[in-house]
Amino acid sequence: MTKKKPYSIDRNIWGISIESGVLENLEQEPPEDAYMITSSPSGQSTYPKYIEVYFEKGVPKRIDGRAYKLKTLISHLNEIGGLYGVGRSDLVENRLVGIKSREIYEAPAATILHIAHRELENLVLDRELAHFKEIVALKYSELVYYGLWYCALKDALDGFVNSTQKYVTGSIRLKLFKGNCVAVGRKSKHSLYKKELSTYGKEDKFDQKLAEGFIKLWGMPYKR
Repeated sequence: MTKKKPYSIDRNIWGISIESGVLENLEQEPPEDAYMITSSPSGQSTYPKYIEVYFEKGVPKRIDGRAYKLKTLISHLNEIGGLYGVGRSDLVENRLVGIKSREIYEAPAATILHIAHRELENLVLDRELAHFKEIVALKYSELVYYGLWYCALKDALDGFVNSTQKYVTGSIRLKLFKGNCVAVGRKSKHSLYKKELSTYGKEDKFDQKLAEGFIKLWGMPYKR
């Protein structure tokens, strides 16, 4: 007789979601045996792993200079990230039907690509577009979670998102270590970063005298 598994498991290309069993006790930390594809963040990795992900118009194309088809790229990042404990999450969700449910997720590739893509956007999108896109992303993700892939609103938001990706081309270098994924290097031909405007060194070309007038104008509506 086959022993019944203590968890409910859902698998897809991005990873695994797990619920039920001991996870229904919200006060209890998920046991290590609940995780299927990621090593323990406090495991045996002594040295970090560095990888570089290249995007072209928002789509990941290469890892460390090697080209991959998207499905293979996701599988490869799941394997690499899983070895370093990247991509674990433990959360209580608001289900569409109105109940709350606790699930744990293992999604190394999604975590790596999300962090890398966000850092690249921060480099190439102007402030107002970057900030507004964060607002759109919340609604967009909600529609996807609810399964409304083909509703009119998502179709309209697709147009906005696709437009934002025009200049999202470049590479992000990432450090994977003990469950963490951190961007440590960025480069793009569309970068809006200007060292001569940001530096505090001798190369500084920003006229600091302009700040006084700007501060006075900016603060005028708030004077009492």
